[in-house]
Amino acid sequence: MDLQDTPANFKELMGFEARNEAVYDEESNGSVPNIQKITKGNNVLPLWGNLATMNLNTLLLENVVQSAYYKNVLTELTNFQQVVDQILHKVTHLEPWERGTRKTFGMGGMCGGVRGVGAGGVISTCFCVLYKLFALKLTRKQLVSMINSTQSIMMRGVGFLYIRYTQPPSDFWWWFEPYLDDTEEIDPKAGGGDYQTVGDFVRTLLSKLDWYGTLFPRIPVPIQKDIDAKLHPRHQRESPRETVRERSREVKDRPIKKTRCAHHLRHHHCRKHRKRCPRKVQAETKLEE
Repeated sequence: MDLQDTPANFKELMGFEARNEAVYDEESNGSVPNIQKITKGNNVLPLWGNLATMNLNTLLLENVVQSAYYKNVLTELTNFQQVVDQILHKVTHLEPWERGTRKTFGMGGMCGGVRGVGAGGVISTCFCVLYKLFALKLTRKQLVSMINSTQSIMMRGVGFLYIRYTQPPSDFWWWFEPYLDDTEEIDPKAGGGDYQTVGDFVRTLLSKLDWYGTLFPRIPVPIQKDIDAKLHPRHQRESPRETVRERSREVKDRPIKKTRCAHHLRHHHCRKHRKRCPRKVQAETKLEE
């Protein structure tokens, strides 16, 4: 297919409609982010940090490699497409732990909460799959197909997490920036209830360390400052809209304060309880509580 015949749509251009397969293209094309342009010379992705642990903390890594799912299922898989099938059918959230299994009681100080030392739970399918992709040495072609998948939003989420854990921080902006305005919805929380846009999701990956009870690898300070400086103009443009949304949400969620008793509400013409009404309201409120 000639370059001029290539569809203008980026996802179609990269070939994601056909079983997530991407195409090689030596030519320059402005619709494709430079870091996603795939040639025969750049398909091998660089890795950053610890080449054995994928920069996971000790607790997460131990729970991954000791989990029955990883040992009995994922270790038997030998190619990318098999892992893709697992993501499509098994991954339902992007947290590191399955819902309700995180054990943090008795923890305190540096070892408590998000540090994840000496505590545990049931490791999530998502993080088991992440480590399996790392073991398979995910290629640029495969990673690009994941973050632009039209099959599954969880596929995209796993791909973005893979970038956050394995790619050089100096490349983060170039990976994530094209998606800051992506309005597709994703809910990374186990059990649901934390809907956000893909744009907000990648912004979190760029600017936050905490991720549902664990910590991302720390971004070097000079790189983090550069990322924050690039995000700042966007934040200023979006802040007024967010403030209006938050205020309307607060008003909507604000409990209705009762100032009239039940009798008065039913018979608003009655003057009998006018003076005693506030006291009766207080009594009714206490009974309801």
